[in-house]
Amino acid sequence: MNYLSDDYFYLKAKYKGFRSRASYKLLEINQKFHVFKRGHLVVDLGASPGGWSQVASNQVGHSGKVIAVDKAYISQFKEKNVEIVNIDILSENLPNLLLDQYGKIDVLLSDCAPNISGDYSRDHLTQIFLANRALELAEEVLKKGGCFICKLFQGKEFEEFNKKAKTLFVKTKLFKPKASRKKSSEIYLVCLDRLGE
Repeated sequence: MNYLSDDYFYLKAKYKGFRSRASYKLLEINQKFHVFKRGHLVVDLGASPGGWSQVASNQVGHSGKVIAVDKAYISQFKEKNVEIVNIDILSENLPNLLLDQYGKIDVLLSDCAPNISGDYSRDHLTQIFLANRALELAEEVLKKGGCFICKLFQGKEFEEFNKKAKTLFVKTKLFKPKASRKKSSEIYLVCLDRLGE
């Protein structure tokens, strides 16, 4: 029974035409925190296969734009307001590339996670490393008042990351969507209203 409940969102995503069950995590987050507005410019880090980009595309509408960033291959979107940038999020060139081509952005998304090794401590540290990179990019490319959503694995570096995020945003909230697997340690940090310089 648990197996079936875990796969409910996978099957629902396939039926609705989403690229991954993770789409429902972002839909839940947006329903609770109202992150997206029509016309927003959104960057989706570690976007492959593109489920979050699809959700963001729909939320920002034709007047908005979504930049799907990943070193992994992403197949072309039918949504016309999604552009793919094939680059490693760790690349030193990424902040300037985004700012030069698109300017400051409204929402930065990061559902980045490592390939799970089975060593939880190692996986946690790798995931926090990716989250810290995403937070660095948020500092550089987000507009004042912008929003940042980031996946985290709970562990010893978790609180330190939260403290750092709180210095950059007016409001931060932790949220575990129903679409996250029950046994998963993942949780999402939702950061609202980027502070000015």
